[in-house]
Amino acid sequence: MRKISTYSLYPGLEVARPVYNKNGQPLLAKGTILTERFIERLKELGIPSLYVEDGLLPDIEIDDVISEETRTNAVSLVRSLMGEKGQEPGAVLKKATILGKELAATVFEIVDQLLMNRNTMVNLVDIRSHDQYTFNHSVNVCVLSVLTGIAMGYSRDRLGLLAMGSLLHDVGKIRIPPEILNKPGKLSAEEYELVKMHCQFGFEIIKSSEVTDIVAASISLQHHERYDGQGYPHRLKEKKIHEFSRIVGVVDTYDAVTSDRVYRKAFPPHEAYELISGAGGHLFDYEITRAFLSYIPAYPVGTIVILNTNEVGAVVENVRGYSKFPRVRILFDPYGKYVENGKEIWLAEKTEYYVVRTVENVADVQRRTGKNR
Repeated sequence: MRKISTYSLYPGLEVARPVYNKNGQPLLAKGTILTERFIERLKELGIPSLYVEDGLLPDIEIDDVISEETRTNAVSLVRSLMGEKGQEPGAVLKKATILGKELAATVFEIVDQLLMNRNTMVNLVDIRSHDQYTFNHSVNVCVLSVLTGIAMGYSRDRLGLLAMGSLLHDVGKIRIPPEILNKPGKLSAEEYELVKMHCQFGFEIIKSSEVTDIVAASISLQHHERYDGQGYPHRLKEKKIHEFSRIVGVVDTYDAVTSDRVYRKAFPPHEAYELISGAGGHLFDYEITRAFLSYIPAYPVGTIVILNTNEVGAVVENVRGYSKFPRVRILFDPYGKYVENGKEIWLAEKTEYYVVRTVENVADVQRRTGKNR
């Protein structure tokens, strides 16, 4: 099982994880065999990638850190709250009040599941189409923020506050016209200033609601502030930014850069890891950055890598504390020949091996060696 781009798919691959549409309904079930028509439809819908079984890693399952049901429910709740663009604050507040108990129950489901999986690295990448971005992004930021809080030793109650605030951090975007949020080209200066207003809009909406407290509102207001004072809306610096907001700032950036957007392609996980790591102590609080990255592998399970020996392998395990040093199973020798029952190398132990680059489309290698489905 591994994740590949929609544009690298070919007929005969088996869907390894369900694909959902913007309303949370399944488009393709697990086990579906892809056809040309299915692949074209995925492209039309803006689905950037999906998890497939292609015969390379038949024994490897990539599990989410929360259950599929919990993630689906959380996305559905966020969609119910934020799904109608251009809503007046009063309408959002009414929805928030109605959904308040469900939101609270869902965030604690997320917290409790993550506490049970506190040693699990985040290997699974949430699949989302362009028009699903805000809803899935909100849930992913919540999950990754809670994991960061766990790494920092937060209590369950404190994690619950962080979870609620991070889930609602982008609620202010409902007051930004979708044609601006989803603009493929560069924003004008006026458009950018309007987009920046989502922080203030979110603060006002959450502060006036009965769902949570002022801390959650502060997360919405401050999640684009930066540790060096170069963020917005108030150019706050260092500890003047609430700790929860500092967490969400790191997580929000990581999840945004690893997502396909209408105006750019996603960063590969290892590049996003280096970007966030390099910004620790500058754009982001160093200790928070370190806590967050303790759960983030540079090379998620299923990633195909080329080693310095020219051997081609697949990442089959990541261990907390060794984010840049995965366990790799050799699939092809330096000459491109498929290796049956290939050896596994933990790069943290075998320091003579290292990753040179990642590769996605190994179909040509599979065809040459006869290792294709």
